Amino acid sequence: MTLVRDTLYIGGRWVAPAGGGLIDVIDPSDGSLYARIPEGSVADAEAAVAAARAAFDGWAATPVSERAAAIARIAAGVEARSGELAEAIAHEVGMPLKLAARVQVGGPLWHWRHYAELADGFEWERRVGNSLVVREPVGVVGAITPWNFPLNQITLKVAPALLAGCTVVLKPSEVAPINAFLLAEIIAAAGLPPGVFNLVTGYGPVVGEVLAADPRVDMVSFTGSTRAGRRVAELAAATVKKVALELGGKSAAVVLEDADLGAAVKATVSNCLLNSGQTCSAHTRLLVPRARLDEAAALAAGAMAKMTSGPAFADGSRLGPLVSAAQRERVQGYIRRGVEEGARLVCGGAEPPAGLEQGYFVAPTALVCEDTRATVAQEEIFGPVLVILPHDGDDDAVRIANDSAYGLGGAVWAGSDARALAAARRIRSGQVDINGGAWNPRAPFGGYRQSGLGRENGVYGLEEFLEYKALQLRDGA
Repeated sequence: MTLVRDTLYIGGRWVAPAGGGLIDVIDPSDGSLYARIPEGSVADAEAAVAAARAAFDGWAATPVSERAAAIARIAAGVEARSGELAEAIAHEVGMPLKLAARVQVGGPLWHWRHYAELADGFEWERRVGNSLVVREPVGVVGAITPWNFPLNQITLKVAPALLAGCTVVLKPSEVAPINAFLLAEIIAAAGLPPGVFNLVTGYGPVVGEVLAADPRVDMVSFTGSTRAGRRVAELAAATVKKVALELGGKSAAVVLEDADLGAAVKATVSNCLLNSGQTCSAHTRLLVPRARLDEAAALAAGAMAKMTSGPAFADGSRLGPLVSAAQRERVQGYIRRGVEEGARLVCGGAEPPAGLEQGYFVAPTALVCEDTRATVAQEEIFGPVLVILPHDGDDDAVRIANDSAYGLGGAVWAGSDARALAAARRIRSGQVDINGGAWNPRAPFGGYRQSGLGRENGVYGLEEFLEYKALQLRDGA
């Protein structure tokens, strides 16, 4: 049975949208219709902005302890409905259910709890000479979020914004929106004042552009493609609002000649294929010593062979489908173009895995490419495709790693942490893993160059939603 959502959450109430349009939400595991949601209009977006504007002064004046308590109630609601959220995301995105529960819901739950706890230790004001420097909420925030890690990216905007004292209008991706409706129900049950949080679904060129352009919105926080991010920044510039952008990536895993090649390749393949490669920070370029290129390719093929593709709800699935037919066709096109431009196909390819013709599946694919300027070595593919490139020593490896319009993630593998750190310091990227160093949700996440502006996670994410104010005091005050 198709799930139908026919209302939006505006001003503390579930309300009928201004128009009657609906958007289909497709289950990528089999191409079936999973849900329908409202196609929000300009009028709906403007109503949500007005509600957020009206609620701002009261929420900003609410004691931090009360805002933190509200976030803790939201965290409890996410935990209570974690199974329902995981199932929704498995239907929307196609990530295997067990993995979706751990990654797509477990991560956001951690962040909601963390922001509830962060309030006490944060320095909300400090004395600097004769000035009292205070941190205040930036204002009304428009949050525009993607489909690949939908609840996580919503959480990394909404949770710190609410803690900061901002009010929020959320436009989730129309491709994966049901988790946002569930979160809105959780937030409504948490008892926030009307208008503090608002949900409007719809298309980016309609709802998203209102949030980016409306002068009543003080900040827009966007996660998505670099192309769309440019448009958001262009519209936001007219009102000189604050902009945070988390965009694309083409991250390099650099393997130096004294590294454990087996461990490096295994970890890189795992990282590259997370969420079927639909991860902005995925390590999609594997840079290995030229003399070990064939060995690395064979190791990558062996690791990929263990990644069983299958529907999200099938037992044993380790790799789900891509999110849509359009995304599958885009990735298939990149694979074909890579081969046409001279890359050697090691495993996988543009044809769907055997037995998985239904749904939007692409086999895990490795390409050996000796031309660092080839399309597949430069452009973000956003699928389960690893490009293996040779390098001729540390300096050459760093040069190739930095030969990109992006700078989001990356890794360095070496025989010692000291050598890996020396190379990592020269890589222009927001995060670099050292010899398999674990993901840290408290560390800042964001990128250089066309990977975006600003940072998310932990205290760094909270600071994005705050302004500084200096109160100059009289002597002796």
